[in-house]
Amino acid sequence: MKKIDQDNSLFNTDIATNKGLEVDKIKTTNVNILLNRVRLDQKRTLKKRIIFSIILASLVSSLAIYFII
Repeated sequence: MKKIDQDNSLFNTDIATNKGLEVDKIKTTNVNILLNRVRLDQKRTLKKRIIFSIILASLVSSLAIYFII
C-alpha cells in the first residue's frame, strides 16, 4: 500500500510543478509588459520636463527682454 501512495504523490507533485511552470511563464510576460510601460512613462515624463523647461526659459527671457527695452 505504501508504494501505491508514493506513486500517487509523485504523480501529483509532477502536476503541481507543471502548473507552477505555466504560472511562472505568465508572470514573466506580465513583468515584461509592466517594464515596457514603465519605460514609456519615463520617456513621456522626460519629454514633458524638457518642454516645460523650454517654455519656462523662453518666458523668463522674454520678460527680461521686455523690461530691458
